[in-house]
Order: sequence, then structure tokens, then C-alpha cells
Amino acid sequence: MEHCIKQNNAIDIYEEYFSNIDSERVAEAPSAKTINIFRDPNEVKRTATHLSWFPDGGRKLAVAYSNLRFQGTSPFTCLDSYIWDVENPNRPELTLKPSSPLLCVEYNPKDSHVLIGGCYNGQVAFWDTRKGSHAVDTSLIEHSHRDPVYKTVWLQSKTGTEFFSASTDGQVLWWDVRKMAEPSEKLILDPTKKGNIAYALGATALEYEPTVPTKFMVGTEKGTILSCNRKAKTPGEKIVATFSGHTGPIYSLQRNPYFLKNFLTVADWTARIWSEDIRDSSVMWSRNLPYRLTDGCWSPIRPAVFYTTTGSGILDIWDIIFKQNDPTLSIQVSDDALQSVRVQDNGRLIAVGSATGTTTLLQLSGSLYTLQKNEKALVTAMFDRETRREKILESRHRELRLKERVKSGVASGDNQQAETVEEEEDLVSRAEKEFYATLAAEAKLQEGKKGIQFDLLDMEKKDFGKDDIAGNVSIVIDEH
Repeated sequence: MEHCIKQNNAIDIYEEYFSNIDSERVAEAPSAKTINIFRDPNEVKRTATHLSWFPDGGRKLAVAYSNLRFQGTSPFTCLDSYIWDVENPNRPELTLKPSSPLLCVEYNPKDSHVLIGGCYNGQVAFWDTRKGSHAVDTSLIEHSHRDPVYKTVWLQSKTGTEFFSASTDGQVLWWDVRKMAEPSEKLILDPTKKGNIAYALGATALEYEPTVPTKFMVGTEKGTILSCNRKAKTPGEKIVATFSGHTGPIYSLQRNPYFLKNFLTVADWTARIWSEDIRDSSVMWSRNLPYRLTDGCWSPIRPAVFYTTTGSGILDIWDIIFKQNDPTLSIQVSDDALQSVRVQDNGRLIAVGSATGTTTLLQLSGSLYTLQKNEKALVTAMFDRETRREKILESRHRELRLKERVKSGVASGDNQQAETVEEEEDLVSRAEKEFYATLAAEAKLQEGKKGIQFDLLDMEKKDFGKDDIAGNVSIVIDEH
């Protein structure tokens, strides 16, 4: 016994001898399982248009409900949206009562009690959950958007009370919850940079990165992405660049959390990854899928993983290191179309909203929320490679366009030369016609004077004198 005690004192039985050696993880197949379902408690079911996770631990989920078939909306449709406790799907924790159905809702990252929402009638409102279900303040209808507000985003500021909103009326408006009567700033999304609302592009998505507080991006109805700078001197300079590639409205626009130059867009039948350095084309894209895409987002933990939802009720999970043209995992979440998706901050849980108001909470496998070995380096190399490839292709296309322009210039020069030759030929033919007309007139005149010519020839033969010739001429003229 004494020997054992001495041995215990001499040896640290809790020492980890292999702590410096990385344990190789067993390759786990990506998977997800449903752990909860939250259903719209109203009889008339509405679409779960937007989701927002509670910023402190992800214990709650705010869901905005609205009927996207606006003209087919029943007058008895409920206007409420809800905050759910992720462990209690039986009834919502809090009801949000707006003046018009909410299309989007966002928690304040600095104050978890405060939320903002964008309404169907163009107004924006904010709630403090400590003060109940009704909005603390709402923007005045005459100073609000003229179309539904599809996106609201909190801004990085000292007060933590500022946000901005985007709508299909072609405007981006900046607000402060301490003064909601009217916006503090306005930007018209006119790509001609003239500030004309008639030419403005309707906004359907917004992207804002707090580490770059002066820049933001807007996704539009026509499939273009506008890169903007809020602090530009003139309104025309606020729209810095335009990216084109989609053929329909952009439903999702988000920067990669690890590589801020690269951003994801979801629209039509494709998901595309872009680089700020390339404007003519995206650097990576999926194939045209057999179903339309409705929303998407990056994984907050893994830079190579992103998620998309489809109109056929499928959640697609993409791992661009594994494969790029097809999703790594596809899950049939619902028989109805999916409309929204958001991942919890720790990447472990993902919430998906459907067109019938059902929000499904899924738990992802460890391989989808654990950073893989050398993943950042692999994604960096991939993005750099694809960006270089697109730059080479872009420069090649530029050279071809320049050659075509030069050829068209030479062709236009040849056409001008041909027109000059044709004009010269017209002048020659006109001169020939005039010449032959003159000859014809002269011929007619000569025919009228045949008698004179014959008499002159006869006189020359008889060697008459000049006086006799003149006299004969006058006689012949008199006879004629």
C-alpha cells in the first residue's frame, strides 16, 4: 500500500503524454437530422419569409411571416410574426404585432432585446421585447418606402441604434431607432448615377460587413449586384461598381466570413461566388439546377461550406473543396417550397422556413461545423486560382473585342472608300451620258447640213475658187 502511494506521488496519473499530437479525425459523412418544427399557429398559413437568430447563444429564433401572393391575400390573414424558443415548438415565446405583415426581421447584435422589421406597406419598425408585443416606434408612411421592404440590416455604430433598409422601390434608406419619423439618409439605386428614380433598380437583397463600415452591396430585381460606398462625396459616386451574371431577382447576397473579397449570390437556378476584383463574371458557379433557388448563406465556421434552399423543398449543402458543380448533401426538408435559411452562430443548428409557414430546425453533423485541417489554405488557393483564371479570360475577351472594333473600323473605312469610288463612277457615267448626248445632238445637226457638206466636197473636187464656193454655198442655202 505504501509503495502504491509513493508511486502515485511520483507519477502524474493525469498527465497527457500525447497532447502535442493532432488526433486525426475519422472522416464523417455530412448529415443532418430534424430536431424541431415550428408551425404558423394561424388557420390561414403564410410564408416564413425571413429568420433571425437570437445573438446570445442562439436560444431563440425570430420568424417573419407574410403572404407573398400579395394580391391574393385574404383580408382575414393574420399580421403577426413570432419569436420561438428553440426547445418549445408548442407555442411562440413572444408575438410581434406590426401594422403590416413583416417581410424581414433582424435582432440587434449589440442589444438582444431589440429587433427591427421591414413591412409589406414600406414602413420599418422596431421592437423592444421588454416592452411587449407592439412596436415601440414605426416610420411615417409618407417618409417610408413605396414598395415592400425586403431587407433590413443593423449598422456598425457607437450607439448601436442605426440600420438601413432596401426595397423594390429602388431606394436604400438609413434610419436611427431614436428618430423614426424620417430617414437620416437616402440613396436612389440608379445605375446611370443620375439619381433618377424612374431608372432605379428595385432592391431585393442587402449585404453589410461591420469590419468595412462604409461599404455595402445591393442585390436587385434584374439580377445585378451594386457595390456602393456610403461616404462618397456625391450621390453618383456612391454606386462604385456593377456585377452582372444572374437572369432573375437576387434572393441572397452574403460575403464569405473568412474571405471578405468573395461573396455568394443566389438567384434563378444557380449559386455564384464572386470576387470584387472581377466584375464581368463570377469566379465559381453551380450548374443550372432543375429547380429554382430561393435563399442561401455561408457557414459561419467553415469557409468552404454554404447552404441553399429550393422551390422543391430541398436544402442543399455545398462543400466547394469536395465538389463544386453539385451539392455535397441534399435533404428533402418539406414537400412545400422553402423560402428562407439561417445558420446559428456556432454553425451547429440550421433553421429553414417554408412557403406554408413551417420552420424546421436541423442539427448538422460535426464535419459541417468543425473547421477542417488546412481548410483556409485550400479555400484561399482555390479562390486565388479561379480569380487568376477569370482575369486571364477577361483580358483575352478584351483583346478580342478590341480586334473586332479595329476590324469594324477598317470595314467602315473600306465602305467609305467604296462609297467614294461609287460617287466617282456616278460622275464618270454622268459625264459619259452628257458626252454621248452632245454627240447625238451634233449628229442631228450634221444630218441637217448634209447638203452643205456634199456641195463643199464637189467644189473641192472641181478646184473652184473661194468666191465661187461661197457663192455656191449661198445658192444651196437659199434653195434649202
